[in-house]
Amino acid sequence: MEVNMSRLSTLIRFYFTLGLRHWEILLSLSNINGIVISASTLRRHLKTLRLFRRKEHSDLLDVAVFLQDQLNRYGMLHGYKMMHLKCIQAGYVVTQETIRQLLKILDPHGVQLRRRNRLRRRLYHNPGPNFLWHVDSYDKLKPYGICINGAIDGFSRMLIWLHAYSTSSDPKVIAGYFIDAVLSRNGTATRIRSDLGTENCYMEQMQMFMRHDHTDDFSRNCYLYGSSNHNQRIEHWWGFLRKQHAQFWINLFQDLKDSDDFSGDFLDKSLIQFTCLEIIERELQDVVHLWNTHRIRPSRNAVSPCGRPVMMYTLPQLFGAREYLKEASQQKIQACREECRERGPYPCDNTVFDICCLAMAENSLHPPTSPEEAIDLYMFLRAYIRTQI
Repeated sequence: MEVNMSRLSTLIRFYFTLGLRHWEILLSLSNINGIVISASTLRRHLKTLRLFRRKEHSDLLDVAVFLQDQLNRYGMLHGYKMMHLKCIQAGYVVTQETIRQLLKILDPHGVQLRRRNRLRRRLYHNPGPNFLWHVDSYDKLKPYGICINGAIDGFSRMLIWLHAYSTSSDPKVIAGYFIDAVLSRNGTATRIRSDLGTENCYMEQMQMFMRHDHTDDFSRNCYLYGSSNHNQRIEHWWGFLRKQHAQFWINLFQDLKDSDDFSGDFLDKSLIQFTCLEIIERELQDVVHLWNTHRIRPSRNAVSPCGRPVMMYTLPQLFGAREYLKEASQQKIQACREECRERGPYPCDNTVFDICCLAMAENSLHPPTSPEEAIDLYMFLRAYIRTQI
């Protein structure tokens, strides 16, 4: 089969920047893109594209500047392995050991804080990708007006969706996340697990509706309710999110609260949503990308595979598993979508949004692009609006 060289080069560059190893690139090209090349051909293309792991290392000063920028954000919560992957995906050629040593210099306090013992967890068994999706909401930022909802595949630990919005209590919004995931895959999971919250009732009905015509053993028991300790995959992942991202914002908002610049009332929450929600949503997608492409180490839990979530999800046969996605017709998906509520263009209350836009226009202010700019804008708008009341 004739291969378009330009497309092949683009794919090789894409998989390389994800941080995949050579054998993982070859498998991805073969199984996902239908392109079969030899290891020597891959090495030749990588050399032509000047994509290296062990030579032509990036300038240490450039790497240090990148790390310092990450440490000023939620990257301050990352360990050296996750930060190394982040450097690779940003285009730097650097070793894990170099990152470890740089972090010891740039962030010695953070290094000490991350030296903790891991908890022993009970065994968990899942036969393959899309057999069971775990769905839950993360409420640690909810007191500040930021509501996060996510779903994770039980076998591969691939994140199915992760979103921040002004609410995680509206069942039509949660159903919208679910239907978007189903639409992108042309199918749904064999089973879904969540807690007993009313925000999940639409998703439950839609799952049962799409699975109604199936004849497998779980078609009549396709939705599971239970307590949080039975939803361990997503509950465990919330711990990762807090350590790698959310704690940065919790500290930022707590500082506002301690200095009496955040009271928790309707206006303050709306202003946090207006200034910070888009940045947090964008950062969450970065976290999703980083998590799905990082390598999960082997553990004592022999029934849980190790590897990269994206590889375990897309190529389950390499890990002794098979695909469990259940096909859903376009008619059913569209019927469900009509009952969903898409996230609107306004990150906060419509009236507050209009007032904030007017205040920014009058003072020639631009939308924030970083957490620091978002907090500065929040402080300005808070003082501006309160003087007008």
